[in-house]
Amino acid sequence: MGATLAALIFVVPLVGLLWRAPWSSMWSTISSHDARTALRLSLTTSIASTAIAIVLGVPLAWVQAYVDYPGRRVVRAMTLLPMVLPPVVGGIALLLALGKRGLVGQYLDHAGVHLPFHVGGAILAETFVAMPFLVLTVEAAFRSADPRYQDAARTLGASRLHVFRRVTLPMIRPSLLAGAVLCWARALGEFGATITFAGNTQGKTQTLPLFVYIKLEEGNTDAAIVLSLVLLAISLAVLVSLRDRWLSAL
Repeated sequence: MGATLAALIFVVPLVGLLWRAPWSSMWSTISSHDARTALRLSLTTSIASTAIAIVLGVPLAWVQAYVDYPGRRVVRAMTLLPMVLPPVVGGIALLLALGKRGLVGQYLDHAGVHLPFHVGGAILAETFVAMPFLVLTVEAAFRSADPRYQDAARTLGASRLHVFRRVTLPMIRPSLLAGAVLCWARALGEFGATITFAGNTQGKTQTLPLFVYIKLEEGNTDAAIVLSLVLLAISLAVLVSLRDRWLSAL
């Protein structure tokens, strides 16, 4: 009985969304200029943030998995904190650190680098929130990789970088792909940190989740439902395809 009630907590809201969906006007809503602009910006920022997460997150995951240094537990907790931190709080933290008068942002502003309320800010906010998913998945893959293959390569004279590129990365490629896709899906659906740090300017920083919020505020419930279904379909497809691999990584 308890399991049934628990399942209903998740299923009933989604069924309600499908029940109220205006199927007849779905295509016209999705193909509207404003919706296409928001979707295009969401794809651009989420792909960019995923690329940054891969470039920066994979080395971080490697260090966390293999290097024993003072404060490693603290660093690990800090890098995973955005997974449980309210996104709005993350946006405020980014604003105070990288805003025009922020801890670091004041120097970036003098150098001509403007992140808040620009598309770069949206990308950074999504990276901040989504990169922990990639780091956690890849770190677990590094820890579970068979070290004998890496040791054998080093014995044969391969450098650490060569071992990483030709031995370690191929072994963790499936988990790296899973982490990247999860990171991308989280970035695509990001709302709180983006609206706080990057704002909600149409055509500039208004991603699809922000566009859904605006439509709901305007009373255009049908458009909000249709675009919510788009995000729901993407998220569901990602979770169904990667569920077993992600859970095994954790």
